[in-house]
Amino acid sequence: MRPHSTSRLIPLHRLGSVLIVALSMALLFSGCGSSADQTTEKGSTTAQQEAKTKSYFIFDTIVTVKIYDSRANDQDFEQINSLMKDIESEMSRTLETSELYKLNAQAGKGPVQVSKPLYQVIETSLDYAARTHGRFDPSIGPLVNMWNIGHDDARVPAKTEIDTGLKLLGYDKVKLDKSNMTVSLEKDMVLDLGGIGKGYAADVIADYVRDQGYKSAIIDLGGNIYAVGQKPSGMDWTIGVQDPNESRGNQIGRMKVADKTIVTSGVYERYFVKDGKHYHHILDSKTGYPVVNNLNSVTIVTDRSTDADALSTSAFSLGLQEGMAFIESKTEAEAIFITTDQKVYCSSGIKKYFELTNEAYQFAELK
Repeated sequence: MRPHSTSRLIPLHRLGSVLIVALSMALLFSGCGSSADQTTEKGSTTAQQEAKTKSYFIFDTIVTVKIYDSRANDQDFEQINSLMKDIESEMSRTLETSELYKLNAQAGKGPVQVSKPLYQVIETSLDYAARTHGRFDPSIGPLVNMWNIGHDDARVPAKTEIDTGLKLLGYDKVKLDKSNMTVSLEKDMVLDLGGIGKGYAADVIADYVRDQGYKSAIIDLGGNIYAVGQKPSGMDWTIGVQDPNESRGNQIGRMKVADKTIVTSGVYERYFVKDGKHYHHILDSKTGYPVVNNLNSVTIVTDRSTDADALSTSAFSLGLQEGMAFIESKTEAEAIFITTDQKVYCSSGIKKYFELTNEAYQFAELK
């Protein structure tokens, strides 16, 4: 990690993807011309395909959607925007009109009926919390509120505040009633879905793109990449993995994937520096402070971005040894762990399609 010499409080917001879609324009458009049997039906493999792109600012990040099909239109991008706004209105912790905000406000007052999407995301979050013994914990909201990392007023809370906040945590205190679609929280609890929400949004957008019959798309939600299908040429997408010690656009390696999601959690995504000390946004549910281990980042490759989002945070919080064991127990997921000493540890399945290209880093094996 490059040291910071300043003693000021310096907030750094995540404004772009943690991963680089490493495609040249020539590659993007190879094989994209009109064919003799072109048709206007969505989903046709012979239809002319062109990149249509739209960027949005939502979920406190920049979202960019690229659809490689000439039939993609403004209505599609308006619908995608509407889908994201619906998700924000359901799952934002800070938006006062959102379902989640209102649920948190009712903590300690009995069961609260919620929408099916919010219920399902909370249910999935609690499942990951149980499987990681609380290392991934959606009830971490009180601590997230205290630190407020990623915003101008981020600060280091007093230890007495953190101790008070820790007493409010406990994923096992959240009660679900699926038959009535209700959630019950104990007094002063605060759920935070920041470790899974953008992944869910990426899945919703990817599902919409597929439902319209579009075969090639890149969805980038500030670190959550969904590579839908293959490139228009029929080749796999090339995705670069960010060097956690360098500015965006510098990568340590690349992989070729088709119809996969790639999500990274790292100490460089959102953080601030106070009196020369680096505080990142991945909080430890046991100590109340940012997770301290020898990891700079964890990148997950799998089929659904909801899972990838939760897995990247879970694996990072568990640390290299436990995190790798957790990933290896899931046959549908692969991972790349980058340590502070510039070692790269890969799960067994990803080694065949990930290429290390940065000489400053070296592959390593767990002992």
